[in-house]
Amino acid sequence: MTRKFKKYFITGITGSGGSYLAEYILKKDKKAKIYGSYRSAGYLNYLKKNYQKKIKFFKMDLTNFSRTKAIINKVNPNVIFHIASNADVRGSFDRPMDIIYNNNQLTINLLEAARILKLNSLILVCSSSEVYGNVKKKDIPITEEQPIRPVSPYSTSKAFQDLISQVYYESYGLNIIITRMFSYTNARRNNLFQTAFANQIVKIENNKQKKLKHGNLSSIRTFIDIEDAMNAYWLTAKLGKVGEIYNIGGNKTISVKNYLKELIKISKRKIQTQPDKKLMRPKDVTLQIPSVAKFKKHVKWKPKIAFKQSVTNLLDACRKNFKNQQIKT
Repeated sequence: MTRKFKKYFITGITGSGGSYLAEYILKKDKKAKIYGSYRSAGYLNYLKKNYQKKIKFFKMDLTNFSRTKAIINKVNPNVIFHIASNADVRGSFDRPMDIIYNNNQLTINLLEAARILKLNSLILVCSSSEVYGNVKKKDIPITEEQPIRPVSPYSTSKAFQDLISQVYYESYGLNIIITRMFSYTNARRNNLFQTAFANQIVKIENNKQKKLKHGNLSSIRTFIDIEDAMNAYWLTAKLGKVGEIYNIGGNKTISVKNYLKELIKISKRKIQTQPDKKLMRPKDVTLQIPSVAKFKKHVKWKPKIAFKQSVTNLLDACRKNFKNQQIKT
């Protein structure tokens, strides 16, 4: 049975994922009333310029429980997409306490507010494939039953979000669905390696940088396009089963090194590369290949954007961002 919603709430709406999701929902549901929380401006001006009458923004810090509870009570949404998090994997090794406190606190506050207010809202908790850590070849593809073994402070915080959400479903009966998204393109999130590569290529094309710097290139990932990722979130809310955990990932498996090669192939300039120790993580995931069989079965989802088209879309979006001065030079 397809769920119908009138009021949507997106935590972290001005961030990279939140802004894309807001746009996608408005494309699918012209009558949608969207509400969203934000702490830093991010894509606030962009969203206001294009969707001023369709989105209600709340400037707030989700680590403030009383404020979180008051806003959720005021809006009383039909569905909450919990996307807000500090998602800087590399940065989490330098600032573990900040990132863990932030991500843990804002999630427990949201869930506790929902519990106390006795919300009937569907809550979609956007977890991450990073929670699986380093998975052995014998356990590939990764199913939802794979044990959680995070290897970074960031992924540890996502594991907490994931696990505490399971507790609030099992113990308090909240209507929660958890998604574990694998690698996807996102031109608005600069700390993703694929976006960092594309941004540097754009800078080189515009004579703002000479060489492309990179970290570990040996990790193997499965990719989907941002459009397919947002469609997956949409369908999860519409058709996903409450209490389930879903892996979301694409059909294309490729090393980070070869992903970079694909970007370089379509660049307008000759690209020279060099490793940068500052970009190397103390510990990195090596195999991120998911089984998405359960997700496809439950929501009838499948990726539609071909891999090469997705790579082209990413680079073109980063070129547009550069032109609009959304990539710092």
